[in-house]
Amino acid sequence: MPSKKLFANTVALCALAVPVTSALAQAWPEKTITIVVPTAAGGANDAIARIIGQGLSTRLGQPVIIENRAGAAGAIASEAVARANPDGYTLMFGYIATHGINPALQKLKYDPVADFEPIGMVAASPTVLVVNNGVPAKNAKELVQLIKSKPNTFNYASAGNGTAPHIAGEMFRLAAGLEVQGIPYKGSAPAIVDTIAGSTQYMFPSMFTAYPQIKGGKLRALGIAGEKRSIVMPDVPTLTEQGIPNVNMSQWYAMFAPAKTPKAIIDKLNKEMNAVLNDKATEKKIEDQGAEVETGTPDQLKAFVKKEAAHWKSVVTAAKIQID
Repeated sequence: MPSKKLFANTVALCALAVPVTSALAQAWPEKTITIVVPTAAGGANDAIARIIGQGLSTRLGQPVIIENRAGAAGAIASEAVARANPDGYTLMFGYIATHGINPALQKLKYDPVADFEPIGMVAASPTVLVVNNGVPAKNAKELVQLIKSKPNTFNYASAGNGTAPHIAGEMFRLAAGLEVQGIPYKGSAPAIVDTIAGSTQYMFPSMFTAYPQIKGGKLRALGIAGEKRSIVMPDVPTLTEQGIPNVNMSQWYAMFAPAKTPKAIIDKLNKEMNAVLNDKATEKKIEDQGAEVETGTPDQLKAFVKKEAAHWKSVVTAAKIQID
């Protein structure tokens, strides 16, 4: 049995640990913060991360840089951040693939829950069902009827097997009972090009990718694959409103830190990030990217990620989706 003296010393050391951790957190940040974005520059993830980074830099008084590290649907960047020093200077701009879909499709070298400290939700954006101008359907119900009248003659494009547009396409196929073929591309850009050209008839791109083409009259939006209408195109009804339920592919974005990052730093990041997101100018910039601001606590994000992982595992299993 340990002596009373040893026990007293242990208690004293534990008591000292709290002020030391608190002092470190109070001093943070003292240098540049890096936000790792798991996609290439130019996409919605990158654009929104840069908006948040600029706001955090102003509020925290330190430079915030964006490091794009694309590959394996975000798994490469996620693994790197999961293994980074948990000091608050390396953050992860995660999204639906890295912390929702990937666990259902890949043998990951990181755990989306255990290897990260959630900071908070940032934004969400639905995917949108679009067709080229050669497709006569004026809404989703008409498209379903058209496809059923000509089985195995319609193709839908995706940004690659296992991507959000692919899974949305499969959810639509299952929900409507369609006989169609998915055509995977190496990214959303070539998929959009071929859909406009008529090589494929429809697809489910992100609002960020689709909106310029819709606005320019090159594609028509038939339905929102989300729980509610988009603020960008409020006149376009959801698929559920059109009698096609269970096609909900809202692409979400959130901030994470490596596991064991001090709670005081996580709380400070959450507070400052929410302040940035609640700024009207910032909110407008994010809405211009086809997304809507969403805020919350670290605990809320943690619960959400757990729920997402379970949900997408069931969807991937039901649709028998595999990656390349």
